[in-house]
Amino acid sequence: MTTTHSQGGDWQAFLDHYREIRDLNNIESVLGWDQSTYLPEAAAEGRGRQQALLSRLAHAHATDADYGRLLERLGNRGDLVPEQERTLALARKAFGRSTRLPERLVGEMSEHWGRTYTAWTKARPANDWAGMIPLLEKSLDLTLEAAGHEDFANPHDAYIDQSDEGMSADQIAQIFGDLQRELVPLVEAVTAAQAAEDASRQLSRGPFGLAQQLAFGEEVIRDYGYDFSRGRQDLTHHPFMSRLGDRDVRITTRYREDDPMDALYSTLHESGHAMYEMGIQDAYLGTPLGGGVSSGVHESQSRLWENLVGRSRAFWTAYGEDFRAAFPEQLRGVSDEDLYRASNAVSRSLIRTDADELTYNLHVMLRFGLERELLAGRLAVRDLADAWQSAYQDNLGVQSPDLKDGVLQDVHWFFGPVAGAFQGYTLGNIMGGQFFAAARQALPELDDQIARREFGPLHGWLRENIYQHGRRYTPNELVQRVTGSDLSAGPYLEYLRGKYSDLYGVQL
Repeated sequence: MTTTHSQGGDWQAFLDHYREIRDLNNIESVLGWDQSTYLPEAAAEGRGRQQALLSRLAHAHATDADYGRLLERLGNRGDLVPEQERTLALARKAFGRSTRLPERLVGEMSEHWGRTYTAWTKARPANDWAGMIPLLEKSLDLTLEAAGHEDFANPHDAYIDQSDEGMSADQIAQIFGDLQRELVPLVEAVTAAQAAEDASRQLSRGPFGLAQQLAFGEEVIRDYGYDFSRGRQDLTHHPFMSRLGDRDVRITTRYREDDPMDALYSTLHESGHAMYEMGIQDAYLGTPLGGGVSSGVHESQSRLWENLVGRSRAFWTAYGEDFRAAFPEQLRGVSDEDLYRASNAVSRSLIRTDADELTYNLHVMLRFGLERELLAGRLAVRDLADAWQSAYQDNLGVQSPDLKDGVLQDVHWFFGPVAGAFQGYTLGNIMGGQFFAAARQALPELDDQIARREFGPLHGWLRENIYQHGRRYTPNELVQRVTGSDLSAGPYLEYLRGKYSDLYGVQL
């Protein structure tokens, strides 16, 4: 970040203080990463206290009065360049949000959500929804209390603005409603066509060894461009990516012995998040510009590498032989085309993270709708499980026989606020479709490059046009710069129609 001589020491003092805030937050992320990967069960209570203490310390540093006065002085200057103006605007917005939250509330939220996550890891496999109700009720209370300190009439908007700057719950609801009207008939047409497919196209049920699954997934993401000198992969209950430092961007995955696609696509997904973070220019690291600009843009990158690349026919041309070599007995007689079709099977399933591209957004929209009802007070936590089942029946025509694959399946509401976590997935799909269409236009040989495992051109194009900018531009500005148009579901829907028309021989 360039500092002009006329700005003297104030600008550097601001950057130094902000870096300390970031370092404290990164240390807190290390504790959270450990909690989700290696923390011994008996250590959970102590870890909650540690996280609460650290969150209070970070909050105190983020709300320091001298820091506030420094931001005010910089804001009154007239000699900042646009890059600095954006940097300062983000810092002042974060300062305002932090100063409005009482330190007591910050520590209470951190400790409670640490305890709730640990409880969820036990409750889900035990199908224990009743035990989670009081914890989620408190989470909702804390969510609403924190939102009450923000300048938004709708508490949902307070969290959406943090995740997807410039958007509101009403705007997202409109986008989702329009997309749903397009998707439902596509799902109906494709599932009807797939019902006539030969069931023998399905893969063996294994077992597929863990070591082979991990080795194959890591081979692919090394080719993609994930830098293991600045990251690592570990196992967890619910896969995630976490930045623990300027050059420490880690990912996690999970696995099933009967389905190697689960670990593979979790790995590809999280590597997309990580490569975005790794591609931010060095000058922005440790500053307000040094991160992904929104959950939607972040998801556009994870879904792009997972789906638009990883579920393509070209991908299985590149990796089919290696995949069969990893599981020679289980995949005997399985062709590249079989793998392509297996990775794109469509079903009205219960699990969001296992869902195919065509039905995935219906899972997200359902959760977004329930979230709106909870925050508006129209739905009580104790009634959430029943509302979940009804929504799945109405939207996907299925119901879970238990609650571990129903209301307990996603970690998001059990590891943070009951708001703002889900809309980014579908916004990311929409943005990913736009970005990939622009990349294909710039790289006319893209499919052939993927089939040859030549990911440098695509990775380089994304780094040049998206990654390096971090938070320099708002999400809407970035979409406009990269694609030449505003956010639009058109390219994404065109991609889905083309892919599934070809797969199933139906007119969509």
